[in-house]
Amino acid sequence: MTAGNVVFLFVLVAATGFFALNVQRLVRYLRLGYSEDRTDHPLTRIRNVLEIGIAQKKIFRDPIAGPMHALIFWGFMVLTAGTIEIVMAGVIPEFSFELILPRAVYLVYSASQDIFAALVIAAVAVALYRRLVLHPRRLEGDDLEHTDAIIILSMIAGLMVTLLLTNGFLLAADPSAFGGEKLISRMIGRAITQTMSPRSALLRYHIFWWTHALLILAFLNYLPYSKHLHVVTSLINVYFANTSGPGTRGAMRPMDLEADVEQFGASDVEHLSWKNLLDGYSCTECGRCTAACPANITGKPLSPRKIVVNTRQRLMEKAPAVTGDRMDFMRSALLHGGDDDSYASIGGDVAEHQLLGAYITDEELWACTSCRACVVECPVSIDQLDVINQLRRNLVLTESRFPSEMQPVFESLERNASPWAFDAGDRGRWAEGLRIPTMSEMAERGERPDLLFWVGCMGSFDDRAKKITVAFARIMQACGIRFAILGQEESCHGDPARRMGNEYLYQMLAKNAIETLDRYEVSTIVTHCPHCFHQIGNEFPQLGGNYEVVHHSTFIERLLEDGSIPLATAEGKRLTMAYHDSCYLGRYNDVYDAPRETLKRALPVVTLVEPPRTKDRGLCCGAGGGRMFMEERTGKRINVERTEELLATGADAIAVACPFCMTMISDGVKAAGSDVPVLDIAEVVASSLAVVSNGVHA
Repeated sequence: MTAGNVVFLFVLVAATGFFALNVQRLVRYLRLGYSEDRTDHPLTRIRNVLEIGIAQKKIFRDPIAGPMHALIFWGFMVLTAGTIEIVMAGVIPEFSFELILPRAVYLVYSASQDIFAALVIAAVAVALYRRLVLHPRRLEGDDLEHTDAIIILSMIAGLMVTLLLTNGFLLAADPSAFGGEKLISRMIGRAITQTMSPRSALLRYHIFWWTHALLILAFLNYLPYSKHLHVVTSLINVYFANTSGPGTRGAMRPMDLEADVEQFGASDVEHLSWKNLLDGYSCTECGRCTAACPANITGKPLSPRKIVVNTRQRLMEKAPAVTGDRMDFMRSALLHGGDDDSYASIGGDVAEHQLLGAYITDEELWACTSCRACVVECPVSIDQLDVINQLRRNLVLTESRFPSEMQPVFESLERNASPWAFDAGDRGRWAEGLRIPTMSEMAERGERPDLLFWVGCMGSFDDRAKKITVAFARIMQACGIRFAILGQEESCHGDPARRMGNEYLYQMLAKNAIETLDRYEVSTIVTHCPHCFHQIGNEFPQLGGNYEVVHHSTFIERLLEDGSIPLATAEGKRLTMAYHDSCYLGRYNDVYDAPRETLKRALPVVTLVEPPRTKDRGLCCGAGGGRMFMEERTGKRINVERTEELLATGADAIAVACPFCMTMISDGVKAAGSDVPVLDIAEVVASSLAVVSNGVHA
């Protein structure tokens, strides 16, 4: 071992030791959050890492920036092996993977180092050009600090350049050092031999080797203090995430309302889970979430990226004081001037500040439509919506602070088991004359239906939505399906209350609905409301309510597929229709094809056209997250933005599969001064029903 090896070993131990201390510090900060088990379904989690983390499945949703970032990521993975080889060679003279790998494998590995180094340099150049010259909208705003990104990209480029130059100077000094597989390094080496002697090249090889090795260690120890900490944590975050499974996508976390606690929801970082805090470490600040957010698109103050970044910032402010981390506490004080007064000032600020209020405002939280666009877009599986929901719960349950329009909704839900002040006795009036039995009537006769038709509050009380309810009922009657309704025994399942942060009210309503369903031993439910579909099917199990729930789009599509629905012969001109995806049907439950297939099968003369944002990229109608009951006072109305996009397709009609979407899109059509009809898929199918023996038709 040479003197140089001894010096490098000392530097390596110091650098890795400092990095290990930083890892311990960051893990200690995560422990401020409450514990949460994320060790279930390991095979699903490994699959997520392979698909989302390694294969970069989500990052390719951006056709330009996606391949660029994927190249940088894959380059890092491939070049990590080269980094290990370089570090080992710094400690053990003459070390090379060539000594331990089969010749063919080594040649592939060796060639990959050159190829990926060049590809990463090109990708970094594109990234710097986009950030410094093109200024994409999603990389701006939220008071983002661009200096850190430029430093990181420059360090990455430096690592690649020094790697190629190190190999190039070594080949100039000793042409036999590598075989012909390192094409780029060999080209550099040939150029160098034209300008200097082998001895001079060897000296410069050592200089660039040390530069490259020290840059590796500097990069490693810069990451814990950089927003690019995601380089280390992103794969870990993907493994522990539930945004793509395991578990139910989009299901809000339950609360134990019988526990003796003073805090409901979250107002500061210690009220969030360790996984929420890990999300902060893993955020790349790429802005994909904010670029997809309907609230942000239409000029509202909400930015999902800012929510996550603010969570990380607050953690880095509070954790040093709570954990006694003097190093980080001093670093914060230096930013305030570094004197005794600044230390006291920081301590006071930490005690006074909260995540909610000092970093994230009420207005931001109430702008959210709970559409999950941010969650779907995130390339590292961050759950921005979970933090928003936890903060909303605190505002409602702990601080009783919420928009004034929500108070009548809460009161009506408490008194009438409906968001609107309608008499529960009127729930079944839509069915008058249709000879549809209630569960209680069938129970009195000792009969049981094949399924329960859960109508929902919109389908029971809203005049426009009642037409959807009738249309779907007629389809089932035409197919001879034995179904029943609950009538006045049906009550709101509580989804609006839960999404607006009132978990107490939600659980009261949900438990009441479960009690009713269980009393009639209901097993299969069909509904035309995606919110009912998601809540009963996916979130009721948290409270012991387990049922098979089918959305009417899937139900009708199955009936059409097996030929159960008697359809009239299609006549008339070819009709062009645009379909609007419901968030709670699509991004929450991955139902995209059934509504489209239903439209195609119901009307053979229909041509479906897609707006630019469609399926899992579709723009929310603006009604989710309780926004149906709140006014939009800032920016453009979300439903208007979405409706303009649908009308721009030139469609003769717009199809929906949700009563909330029906209201919002219909209002958008009126605002646009258009007469294009908005139809639920059930209405489209019902309009094509053939007259059958019992006289049922649309």
